[in-house]
Amino acid sequence: MRKERAGFVKNQRQWVFYFPLWLGLLAWPLMGWKNAGQLALTMMGAAFFSHFIIRFWPHVKLQSVFKTVPFYSDRWRKSMAGLRIKIGFYVVSGFLILILPFFLNNYFLDILNLAVLYALLAVGLNITVGYTGLLDLGYAAFYGVGAYTYALLSTSIGLSFWLGIPLGALSAAFFGLILGIITLRLRGDYLAIITLGFVQIIYLCLNNWDSVTQGPNGIMQIGRPMLGSFVFRTPFHFYYLALFFLILTIIAVHRLLHSQIGRAWIAIREDEVAAEAMGIDTTRVKILAFVLGAGVAGVAGVFFAARYTFISPVSLTFLESVRILSMVVLGGMGSLPGAVLGAFLLTTLPEMLRGLANYRMLIFGMALVIMMVFRPQGLLGKKS
Repeated sequence: MRKERAGFVKNQRQWVFYFPLWLGLLAWPLMGWKNAGQLALTMMGAAFFSHFIIRFWPHVKLQSVFKTVPFYSDRWRKSMAGLRIKIGFYVVSGFLILILPFFLNNYFLDILNLAVLYALLAVGLNITVGYTGLLDLGYAAFYGVGAYTYALLSTSIGLSFWLGIPLGALSAAFFGLILGIITLRLRGDYLAIITLGFVQIIYLCLNNWDSVTQGPNGIMQIGRPMLGSFVFRTPFHFYYLALFFLILTIIAVHRLLHSQIGRAWIAIREDEVAAEAMGIDTTRVKILAFVLGAGVAGVAGVFFAARYTFISPVSLTFLESVRILSMVVLGGMGSLPGAVLGAFLLTTLPEMLRGLANYRMLIFGMALVIMMVFRPQGLLGKKS
């Protein structure tokens, strides 16, 4: 017992001391040594504070409660130790996410905005691909539908961004409903081919319907979000707005996963025939997965259009769907933290490797091969 406790304390000290230093070292090429040092010191102070709060204050209360349980044992102590580590990790990570924009210039804030936007898209695609097991190669189509819905309404009738969010989500969800109904009896490669054709149809319509979408020229002067007289203009403003939508989406998806619907999704992913034999309405549940995933993409599309005040079909190709799917696979299919991590990695790493432009694709290729050999389930995915 003493050895286990000593090991646990040692791991906590390493987490409090070495994690901020490692983070500062990673941030050095992006932020410079001065800002990276300030970030590391700030994170170290937050880690010490959370370490003290989590280790001493709640531990006394929780331990006193669990000691009244007759079967309080080492198993309870180990579970509480793991819970404290998990809470501490989330506290420090949340603090880092909130303060990070104060240490970055507008260029890196733009990259961070894209990372949060792609994290939102990855969380939405994870509903269809990760939890329900339906391979969707046309996810960028829903993204484009949401973006163009808001762009057209904003430029024509001056629609507010806050009204554009539900309308963009509903329009994308409607197309998700259509795709879900079409692909009811399909699975595997056949489903992937249908979704691939769907994104190409949407792209060609947006690119060639000049009288409505302005074709390849795109739509400009899209309205920005406003709160009263305050207008969201800078990357700093949009970062917290995107983070707000991402947190709301994660909470909603997490609640769904721990409900009857989430268990039905996972049952279909593992064995659709067995799920149907157990009484699950696979038709309704699969359509619901398409609708909800498309709705999240529609919200991301509205945010993208409002952030850049310009939208064109170039951003909505099949390669965009592949990029979002790669984020889900890299982080771990069926993992909410994995989807967010994959989005951040595949958005920020290309910028960090920009100085190695001649070798960047070679590095990515090697990383993918190593990933598939040693971690096929993804960075945070679980072995099936």
